[in-house]
Amino acid sequence: MSLLEDLKNHAATTFRENWTTRNGRVVPASSDLKLTNDAVVFDRATILYADLTGSTSMVDTVGWQKAAEIYKTFLFCAGRIIRNEGGTITSYDGDRVMGVFVGDTQATPAVKCALKINWAVKNIINPALNKQYPDNNVTVSQVIGIDSSQVRTARTGVRGDNDIVWVGKAANYAAKLTEIKQSQRTWITKAVYERLRDDAKLGGNPKTNMWTKHSWTEHDGSEIYGSTYWWSFT
Repeated sequence: MSLLEDLKNHAATTFRENWTTRNGRVVPASSDLKLTNDAVVFDRATILYADLTGSTSMVDTVGWQKAAEIYKTFLFCAGRIIRNEGGTITSYDGDRVMGVFVGDTQATPAVKCALKINWAVKNIINPALNKQYPDNNVTVSQVIGIDSSQVRTARTGVRGDNDIVWVGKAANYAAKLTEIKQSQRTWITKAVYERLRDDAKLGGNPKTNMWTKHSWTEHDGSEIYGSTYWWSFT
């Protein structure tokens, strides 16, 4: 079969076939899904995107070796914290990582994860960078977006080289929230904020709300919340 025939047949088959779906409780592996129209449905999943800011110009300003060291350190710290908070890493995409939280309590651990990543960037990554490079003039920073919604997962790609795609509002909105470039390092939607336990909503002494409400002008003025807080750990 020629390449043209193969692509035409796949497109026709994919758009024609009915979907088979089943409810999910744990994040599936690629092998748990067929390459046909097969999907796992999560009534609610909370998705986190942690994005390294300024990475586009970083290579030009600091060189590829130092940029690679920053990428590696940030993604390692973020990935370990995601797993430590009970999330599942579903992809690394250049300078960012995607984590998924499922189960009965998912919003609070996802937010704690984001606040801990913020602490790690400030108290682990930047000090280590400055110690190694005394003349360093680069400050590592990140933006994290989190949303929660019904999500479906499907297997995509070609045989022998495929992955899982997450289809739902949460996946798109979490990624888009990382494009907000303000002082807040963590951004969450109303759906996440309303599901937070008090320990992820209130901080400081005396306890005050860690989150400031904003209107997301890029998305019909929807209600989102930003925070500059961090969550320390040892």
